Amino acid sequence: MTVDDRRFAITLADTEAARAFFAMLPLSIDMADLNSNEKHADLPKSLPTNASRPGTIRNGDLMLYGSRTLVVFYLTFDSSYSYTRLGRVDDPAGLAQALGRGGVQIAFSKN
Repeated sequence: MTVDDRRFAITLADTEAARAFFAMLPLSIDMADLNSNEKHADLPKSLPTNASRPGTIRNGDLMLYGSRTLVVFYLTFDSSYSYTRLGRVDDPAGLAQALGRGGVQIAFSKN
C-alpha cells in the first residue's frame, strides 16, 4: 500500500474476500475520511463477505464494510459494526500521519 511516497506492507488474511481483493490489484483509489479514524471508498466490484463484529478495531486494519466498501483504519478503537477482515498493515507506525486529514489517494499493489 502506498500513500504519497510512503509504502506500507500489508499481510492479507487467508479468506475468499482477501483473495478476491488481491485479484483486483493493482488498484489506485481515492479514499475519504470518516470519523477521524478511517479512510473508506467503494471498490469497483463487490467482494465475498464473511462479516463479524471484531469489537476492537486496530490501527492498520484493512476491512470490508458491506460487500464493496474498502476501509483502512488508522486509530485503535472499539466498534459495534460488522466487517469482513481483508488484512492488516504489518507496521502501522506513521500510518495516521501518512494518511492525514481529509481525502487521500492510496495505491494497492501486489509487490
